[in-house]
Amino acid sequence: MNKKFFLFVIIGLFILLSLLVAGLIILGKTENFIPQNRMNKIQIVAAEDFYGDISSQLGGKYVSVKNILSNPNIDPHEYESNVADSLAVAKANIIIKNGLGYDDWMDKLISASPNTERIVITAGDISPDRLPQNPHVWYGMDNIPVIAQQITSDLKKEDPNDSSYYDTNLMRFDQSLQQINQLMMSIKNKYTNTPIGLTETIYLYQSRMLGFNVLTPFAFEKAVSEGNDPPANTVITVNNQIKNHLIKILIYNSQTITPVTSNLQNESQKAGIPVVPVSETMPVNEHYQTWMLNQLNNLDKTLQNVR
Repeated sequence: MNKKFFLFVIIGLFILLSLLVAGLIILGKTENFIPQNRMNKIQIVAAEDFYGDISSQLGGKYVSVKNILSNPNIDPHEYESNVADSLAVAKANIIIKNGLGYDDWMDKLISASPNTERIVITAGDISPDRLPQNPHVWYGMDNIPVIAQQITSDLKKEDPNDSSYYDTNLMRFDQSLQQINQLMMSIKNKYTNTPIGLTETIYLYQSRMLGFNVLTPFAFEKAVSEGNDPPANTVITVNNQIKNHLIKILIYNSQTITPVTSNLQNESQKAGIPVVPVSETMPVNEHYQTWMLNQLNNLDKTLQNVR
């Protein structure tokens, strides 16, 4: 009796073990059919936070985004990468950088960890509206939809099973840009040909779309934008424009402060000329759309009070 009972126990354990192994095999095969992105999010590294924000809006729950340049208190031209940045780039599926000489440090990070399967998007290269010697393409509202389309296309390459999800997010993103374009058109209709001053080239894209008449010499703007001292004759020119009230407002980059630009702000305020800040990177806890809208609303409100 004991021998038979023992034999039944052994047989029963063998059957139970066989069923367990079979179950694990079936589970393993089933997992192979789970889309890769549902187990591991697509890793995106953005050189600048505004590209990272757009990527997050487009990729939604299927992406993890690391922004390298994200501190609004740091001058982007003086940024130096670190070990954490290198590790993030090495693990990235998709990298987004501006290019056009703006973030050359990103090229060094990419070269340090070569990966033929990694996708690299260079916004400056695909932007249809590029001003000469001006890398700030993210301020061009004709460029952003194209950049967003490219990000979406590459997300679909990485995760074709969720293509419809990415297409829906792209449509929603494009629709959200209409509010920005409408506000810009409203400002343009009211203030076309308004003479303004700029401390650097960052706001040339939107100044042109708003129909402003930029009086600041380009050589001055370019020098400040690149962290150089502007030519002496251009400094004299911009100071005279303020002194003689030839400009109605002065728009300056709040992240690039130099003795020259600080002096322009001070002289403008003394002369009763409004000073309007814009930033080179996105403020904390904002999206690309709210960032642009807040700046434009501030500009519109300032212009309403200009004599």
